[in-house]
Amino acid sequence: MAVVYPIVVIRIVDDVSVFEYITAPGSSLSALGSKLISLHIADITILLSGLVGAILAGVANKVLRSKGYRMF
Repeated sequence: MAVVYPIVVIRIVDDVSVFEYITAPGSSLSALGSKLISLHIADITILLSGLVGAILAGVANKVLRSKGYRMF
């Protein structure tokens, strides 16, 4: 999930369609950069907390599986 999370953040922050990243990457990435820079501290905190949560969930899952816990 931590690999997919940056894509989710881009979809949340930017209102450019995925097709535009392929057809016009220069303007799309420029717009994304300006949107990311204009985020408030609270927004950055929320998004970083989600990333940390996804990473910690993966670590917890690996630890539990290594100790023999089976989810299903």
